[in-house]
Amino acid sequence: MIMLIKCPECNLQVSDHAIACPHCGYPINTKVAKQQQSKSRRKKRLPNGFGQITKIKNSNLRNPYRAMVTVGKDFYGKPICKPLKPNAYFKTYNDAYAALVEYNKNPYDLDDDLTVEQLYEKWTDEYFKTLTNPSSIRTIKSAWNYCSAIYNMRAKDLRPRHIKGCMEDGTYVVDGVEKKASSSTKTKIKSLFNLMLDYANENDLVEKNYARTFKLSDDIIKDVEEEKKDHIDFTDEEMQKLWNNLYDVDYVDVLLIQCYSGWRPQELGLLKMENVDLENWFITGGMKTDAGKDRVVPVHPKIRSLIKHRYQEALSLGSEYLINCTDTKTHRSSLKLTYDKYRHRVEKIVNKLELNPEHRAHDGRIQFATMAKDAKVNEYALKRIIGHKIDDLTEKTYTKRKKEWLMEEILKIK
Repeated sequence: MIMLIKCPECNLQVSDHAIACPHCGYPINTKVAKQQQSKSRRKKRLPNGFGQITKIKNSNLRNPYRAMVTVGKDFYGKPICKPLKPNAYFKTYNDAYAALVEYNKNPYDLDDDLTVEQLYEKWTDEYFKTLTNPSSIRTIKSAWNYCSAIYNMRAKDLRPRHIKGCMEDGTYVVDGVEKKASSSTKTKIKSLFNLMLDYANENDLVEKNYARTFKLSDDIIKDVEEEKKDHIDFTDEEMQKLWNNLYDVDYVDVLLIQCYSGWRPQELGLLKMENVDLENWFITGGMKTDAGKDRVVPVHPKIRSLIKHRYQEALSLGSEYLINCTDTKTHRSSLKLTYDKYRHRVEKIVNKLELNPEHRAHDGRIQFATMAKDAKVNEYALKRIIGHKIDDLTEKTYTKRKKEWLMEEILKIK
């Protein structure tokens, strides 16, 4: 209940809840005043990722509160912090807090020491979210491996000679062997820096995108054209070699599965157990295009025992994927079959069985299409199975095909 009392100083009436007399300013309620003062001094809590504020235990410091900016995360997911620039030390906690709030409105303006590696991490964190094809991400990561010489450079100091140096002199160790970038990889390195420095320039991290100030040399372009090789199918003798060495040579079974189903190399490792129908012998999977995604592929009788074997193995491993890498004694997460892993294993098969050295990981898909054409499999059935676009409006939109029809067509392959 509010009561009126007399001010001890001016004798005029004032509320007993007033902090001070409104007439003369004489302090009335010192307890409330102290509570409000304490409230105003309460530390504001920093949002996640804003940074850190630490009080330096040194009584001689005029500005003991140090503001640190979060610039990334380490291998274990812990924040990596650097002193706020241009000024990292403040008189009060709230002064430091206000400076961090201002910094986070535009976190790149003050980071003059952003390295090329940190720029790559910031860019890929955003750019990879826009990519739906894992092979595109894999291409960028592969090109980045050849750029280790400039990882620790400041991004703002990056010039054409540094990018060209990665293209011409960059190396990467694969299976214990140091490799230099091929002409094809050089084009990917150039593309990587084009995109990454576009991002950096848009965010005021660099003044200019120097990757776009030069073009690929004619020699590189010519070499890339020469590096492009046509995919080839397997001869009858080579196919017999594969069957003769089933389970004697690792991953021959996977190559044969590809030859009789037409999956892309990267699709093989993404076939999920939940989408494998062993009762009716259909597998749902696929990627890359609208026509390729979630397509139904019938399992040819010749590879049903191979599929069943891989299915039982996946169950014992507790894996969600049908095909797993069990030939390496590494961490459980490495069980997943990636494009690169499959490519290496196909190369080993080709070398061990002395097949045509021009064979590549995509050739099992070429073999399927070739056998289907020879067996006169319906053109639209073939396109549906391998995930190619159908341009015919009647077939694409108005014709409703049953999966049993696909099975009938694939059985034409003997």
